[in-house]
Amino acid sequence: MTLVGGAALAPSASADVSAAKHHVETFQLVGKQTSAGEVDLGERGVSVGDQRVVHEDLYRDGKKVGDHSAVCTFTQVNPAALQCLGTFALPEGQFAAQSLLHLPAPPSVDVSITGGSGAYRTAQGFVRTVPAGETERHFTVHLQR
Repeated sequence: MTLVGGAALAPSASADVSAAKHHVETFQLVGKQTSAGEVDLGERGVSVGDQRVVHEDLYRDGKKVGDHSAVCTFTQVNPAALQCLGTFALPEGQFAAQSLLHLPAPPSVDVSITGGSGAYRTAQGFVRTVPAGETERHFTVHLQR
């Protein structure tokens, strides 16, 4: 964020230092589903509180590099809305992401990165997720740490 005060438009030295402290990277991952399930809680059929659970192996450049799990809980049925929480586990550490998903889902969803551990302990940013068939998703990670 750039703040402009008075007539001066030049960036401040503190803004330059702040930007230099944060490393921003973008990388691609492919998620291939290894398991999925539905948890029917409360009323029979889809109801508030029901969950969808997914686990995926993660690949980068065709090589398995980690895994991803997500749990989405129905917060509303008609129209459908789900609160989704996921964790990406990579060799350098883990980072968590969450989103409120409305169904039918759009062609891509930006999911906020909410924290992490290891090399991702100061993680911020977002993950753009795009379905690529029934059991595969493509992730573009926009990570600031």
